[in-house]
Amino acid sequence: MPVTVRSFAKINLGLRIGAAREDGFHELLTVYQTIGLHDVIRVSVGRGAGIEIRCADPRVPRDESNTCFRIVEKALRVLKAKRRVVVAIEKRLPVQGGLGGASANAVAALLALERALKKKLPATDRLRIAAEVGSDLPLFLVGGTVLGVGRGEQVYPLQDLPAMACVVVTPEVGVSTPKAFAEWDRRMGGSALRLGEPAELRPAGQPRAVVPTRGEMLPAKKPAQLRPHTSRDRIVELGRGLSAWLSETYSSAPSDLLAGRGRAENPLLWLVRAGIENDFEQVVFPEYPELSEGKRALERAGAVYASLSGSGSTLYGLFRSRAEAAKAAGRLRREGWAALASVTLTRRAYWKKFLVSSF
Repeated sequence: MPVTVRSFAKINLGLRIGAAREDGFHELLTVYQTIGLHDVIRVSVGRGAGIEIRCADPRVPRDESNTCFRIVEKALRVLKAKRRVVVAIEKRLPVQGGLGGASANAVAALLALERALKKKLPATDRLRIAAEVGSDLPLFLVGGTVLGVGRGEQVYPLQDLPAMACVVVTPEVGVSTPKAFAEWDRRMGGSALRLGEPAELRPAGQPRAVVPTRGEMLPAKKPAQLRPHTSRDRIVELGRGLSAWLSETYSSAPSDLLAGRGRAENPLLWLVRAGIENDFEQVVFPEYPELSEGKRALERAGAVYASLSGSGSTLYGLFRSRAEAAKAAGRLRREGWAALASVTLTRRAYWKKFLVSSF
């Protein structure tokens, strides 16, 4: 019998691009958040050898370029198992950049393979294999709210916070992540410093959008703006905001924090006030104006925070209630946007719903 699991999507709660590294990657700082939208992965093993990928969606590769193929191949080698493996991918997620669908599929296939073989990889090997296949695979071995550093593959679980409603918008635009990084480097003028070199920040003229609590108006603050050589400081800047957020959330129970700020408030919104932004918006929005318009559409529909996820083209908005998110998704669809209402998944919910017993 095949092992069937859910393959959940993610969004990025802020993403800062740091200096280019000698290995060709960029230093990154982001907060990943798993959400309820998912694909379904079925893994079966039998006699023989070889890996077969099955998927009805023609946009999903079925050869060794598929992340599921690559991770299964590596896992079989480490487990010293010689079996024929069939991975069936049922696509329910939009095939769009920003949701981590292919990466989530791979991790789901890996864990389903372990169950099918009745063999378990050591946690260190599991993380290593995931990171070798792709930068954002390891986050799906954690789930919930996850801090990502390095090139995004170094992951640290953050405190589980109450679920928050969200709406995901997937414009029919394909964004190339390598090209987005190349454009970022071009805008930096080729003078971004390596890690450890001094840099400085200067005030910007445009105010940062600030999310107020109910009945509260907060003044806009002037953010730090990147000079061509301050990529590392953008990492530091967001790191300070995250440190402040973590010190508050970890020092009290979520229920205490919610009581102190009102029942309508969610701790995830404090992260917004820490100054999270997605640097890719600076290079992607000018190239694809429809993505910028999609973000504005989410804000007009009532999102308390809207952003590009990863390098795009997925956009998402956070909402104060599921009812508001459902209403917003309906409004956006009437306006012609491909929009789906969902909810953020805590780590506990992520793993509780991971294994499929029945639908």
